[in-house]
Amino acid sequence: QVQLVESGGGSVQPGGSLRLSCAASGFTFGIYVMSWYRQAPGKERELVATINTGGYTNYADSAKGRFTISRDNAKNTVYLQMNSLKLEDTAVYYCNSVHNVFATFNYWGQGTQVTVSS
Repeated sequence: QVQLVESGGGSVQPGGSLRLSCAASGFTFGIYVMSWYRQAPGKERELVATINTGGYTNYADSAKGRFTISRDNAKNTVYLQMNSLKLEDTAVYYCNSVHNVFATFNYWGQGTQVTVSS
């Protein structure tokens, strides 16, 4: 059974930091591209950051310089370190995995809430 379980969300003041984790199980983690998405109230889900099977990373412009995505294949876990958080980073953050060849194998976590407020 495929599972992606996010954790690490919470409430933080502007300028603060959070580290999200996504623990994967039920599939061969190392051959999946892992991403973080987010969805704010009333907005569409958007891509935040991606890390491929070789460790190459890509970020949305809004995340560049503040967020860092990483993966630990030994622990089947992907992380999102978020620094210098802004009010507009408030959203539900979702973990996503896509097979590096067969994109139909595409899984989502249940999401974790991140709230940035003063």
